[in-house]
Amino acid sequence: MINKIAESVAQALAGVKDGATVLIGGFGTAGIPGELIDGLIAQGARDLTVVNNNAGNADHGLAALLKAGQVRKIICSFPRQVDSYVFDELYRSGKLELELVPQGNLAERLRAAGAGIGAFFCPTAHGTELAAGKETREINGKHYVLEYPIQGDVALIKAEKGDRWGNLTYRMSARNFGPVMATAAKTTIATVHEVVELGALDPEAIVTPGIHVTHVVRIDRVATQAGGIKKTA
Repeated sequence: MINKIAESVAQALAGVKDGATVLIGGFGTAGIPGELIDGLIAQGARDLTVVNNNAGNADHGLAALLKAGQVRKIICSFPRQVDSYVFDELYRSGKLELELVPQGNLAERLRAAGAGIGAFFCPTAHGTELAAGKETREINGKHYVLEYPIQGDVALIKAEKGDRWGNLTYRMSARNFGPVMATAAKTTIATVHEVVELGALDPEAIVTPGIHVTHVVRIDRVATQAGGIKKTA
């Protein structure tokens, strides 16, 4: 019987090794798998390459992982924002390597990994420092840069509902990079707020099929306070 439900975050993350490339879903703070990041900090894997849309906010979530000294390199589109002081300090002191990737390229490089595409030409970075050292080609009068897939050892994503086969649905903008990262990793670990019976998810509403998911961990929805308004994460 297929059952991908893990008993705990720690159990799901037990196989993450030093030097792994970890794809972490989220767009800013939306859809960040905070419990999995906290679990990875506790698990202790080091020398990681992390792929995310940005480089963390304040000193929690992804920024906490950076602060713990477990990340060697980050691949992202938006490394700096008003509260990215953890990244700023590590990068300026030479303790963290950065690979800057335009957001569309980031998504497409992940998609290419999941689709088995060896490489692709994209015009976005042509003529900029981001194209330095890369192969370029003129196609039909337009200049392109050769880009390679980003393959992850592990993907950490946040979903809304899942079943024991690993089928997942998402909540609004929390969907963002989760689905494409799930296809691009050898192992995908997802948190959900609700585990449902097989057949309870409308097949037309399933965004990530269970074939791409290794472990599912149910976590409680936590009530938070923001601007005096009670929200659910």
